Amino acid sequence: MAEIGLVLSGGGARGVAHIGVLKALDEMGIKFSRVSGTSAGSIVGALYASGRTPDEIFDIIKSMSIFKSVRPAWTWAGLLRMDGLRDLLLKHIPENNFAKLKLPLTVTATEIRKGRIEYFSEGELIPAVLSSCSIPAVFNPMSFNGGLYVDGGLFDNLPVRPIKDKCDMIVGLHCNHISPDFDPNSLRTVIERSLLMAINANTQISKGMCDVFIEPQHMSRFGSFDIGKAQEIFEVGYKFTKSNFMPHHFHKGSAA
Repeated sequence: MAEIGLVLSGGGARGVAHIGVLKALDEMGIKFSRVSGTSAGSIVGALYASGRTPDEIFDIIKSMSIFKSVRPAWTWAGLLRMDGLRDLLLKHIPENNFAKLKLPLTVTATEIRKGRIEYFSEGELIPAVLSSCSIPAVFNPMSFNGGLYVDGGLFDNLPVRPIKDKCDMIVGLHCNHISPDFDPNSLRTVIERSLLMAINANTQISKGMCDVFIEPQHMSRFGSFDIGKAQEIFEVGYKFTKSNFMPHHFHKGSAA
């Protein structure tokens, strides 16, 4: 049986598209041997590696409004804490340990003092996921294991490298397709698109390392915090995968 690795990019609320893609792949009978994820991809990846089905993951994510999941962090003016996300993950993955997962998982985070990417695959799970999700200038940096961490997407938004040698095949899911139909209608959209373009630059090599690369189109019409559009984002990922991929694409040697 071929070892197929699943790699999930970051992308905020756009990461819900991963769940739609996974549902389509599940219906094709595609099974993964290990998972790697950044930021939103680490949330979906942790729930998937814990044994949850795509439908179950979607139900969990839909229960998580951005208002339930973030609270003001009074220590740094204007920044947020992720207490709600911590509580949600503890509720659904109470073991809180990489070793208790049904599939091996790797989570990325950026150590901001050392200025380097770090990969977590053992020990406490939920602080690693929270570290991976700590978007700079939005959330407080995460103190964990003596380090200070922010979003893993800064250095590795599609973390193929840490699992490439352990797999016969890599399937990469990327939810940050940048379409040319951009409307610069606010400073927020300009900043978000600029950050997206900068982060996408570090995915170019990783894309080339994927045997199958799934990137739903027109994702740039959704913002990083558009969790209220979860159903629509989910359906974009699901329909794109059903329309463009077949089970034979996931056999080594097939063009995808």
